[in-house]
Amino acid sequence: MNSNTPAPSPDPFDATRRHFFSRCGVGLGGIALCSLSHRGARAATERGAHPLAVQPSHFRGPAQAVIFLHMAGGPTQFETFSYKPKLGELDGAPPPPSLLQGKRFAFLKGKEKLLGPRRKFAQYGESGAWLSDLLPHHRRIVDDLCILNGMRTDVFNHGPAKIFLNTGSPQMGRPSIGAWVTYGIGSEADDLRGFVVLQSGPRGPRNGAQLWSSGFLPTTYQGVAFRKGEAPILNLRPPSGIDRESQREFVTALRDLNALRFARMGDPEIRTRIAAYEMAYRMQTSAPELMNLAGETRGTLEAYAVESGKPSFGANCLLARRLVERGVRFVQLYHTNWDHHGGGEDINTDLPIRCRQIDQPIAALITDLKQRGLLDKTLVIWGGEFGRTPMGEERKTVGRDHHIEAYSMWMAGGGIRGGMTYGKSDELGMGVEEQAVHVHDLQATLLHCLGLDHTRLTVRFQGREFRLTDVHGRVVKEILA
Repeated sequence: MNSNTPAPSPDPFDATRRHFFSRCGVGLGGIALCSLSHRGARAATERGAHPLAVQPSHFRGPAQAVIFLHMAGGPTQFETFSYKPKLGELDGAPPPPSLLQGKRFAFLKGKEKLLGPRRKFAQYGESGAWLSDLLPHHRRIVDDLCILNGMRTDVFNHGPAKIFLNTGSPQMGRPSIGAWVTYGIGSEADDLRGFVVLQSGPRGPRNGAQLWSSGFLPTTYQGVAFRKGEAPILNLRPPSGIDRESQREFVTALRDLNALRFARMGDPEIRTRIAAYEMAYRMQTSAPELMNLAGETRGTLEAYAVESGKPSFGANCLLARRLVERGVRFVQLYHTNWDHHGGGEDINTDLPIRCRQIDQPIAALITDLKQRGLLDKTLVIWGGEFGRTPMGEERKTVGRDHHIEAYSMWMAGGGIRGGMTYGKSDELGMGVEEQAVHVHDLQATLLHCLGLDHTRLTVRFQGREFRLTDVHGRVVKEILA
């Protein structure tokens, strides 16, 4: 070819692989990431500008909201809801070897003796349910409860067990129950987040925010943890010198810019960001008003055992009622220090303190919801990540180890039959004899009460369909009203 001959113009359709990889506008990595994001949140992006807008459920469910009372640490069933007289008769005796065969525990060495109940039990209500003397206020509401004495789970260490109860998997990274619920049916609250977390006790629960994470769902569905005091949410107050009008102009401009970006990129997290700024603006007014209990009557405050200016589990129960009144879909209360091995925290001294902290407020919550016509449409759940062993633990004081084979929880309101005890463990409380309820069954039943089919509430992520109950779970129809 003559050196003076001009080179032919490159064919725009004759691109090399190197050219494609280097010049492609978003790159293959970006394409893959965008594809995964879209698959995981396609339904959310189709909801319009408000991803928390109310969505149609799979069928008409009786419940419209959930209050989950999580006793972090694993409360003992033998001193609360599961009466075992035979265990009391054999107090101090070695357990039958067949009872321990093939079992795993967190701390037991295999030489521990049976530990009889340390509290007195009696039957209460028309249902004749057994309650220990640690829960005197529960006697007033026992006929509203469905006590599940055949609970089972798969994980016996606190962190993974909490994750399992809340997400259906012992590993981090999956969406929590509240995230699945708000993703499935949205929220009726216009000026509050659809999923709110309240905490009480000397510390937070193990794994913290992972318990209310949205996992691979858009972050708009994650829980928002309210703090104690006048500023329940960090960074909610406007900066000094910024008035309401100026802030509204800023939020509007930011919304418009993000909308332009979303139109170009299609990233669902941009829409989440838009909704978050708008919600934060509205919550500047709604959150302080929510936390201000001055409008409640003295009788109400006393019923919940609320002391002015002091955060407590009772105050959180009252806030939970106020939240569901305002349309919040899922409220989760964590109360810590139920891990009674013996030593610093034991059954004889510390357990009565924990029960006093929760007994009266819970009774007030159930009664208050009922009087306001809210209990029938609010599902209330009580329990921990597992229970405690029928054997004592050899430490300085009296305690029990973690137990996953048989323990107690309860449900009330929102489509659940009250005044019944469902499930029974053997006479020593080692395993379930009849009517077992696995954690996945509890999750499936919770969703069912809200009108959601747990097998249909799925999201495709990393090449497979995920759901809260994994590939397990059944709706416990026997306890439905």
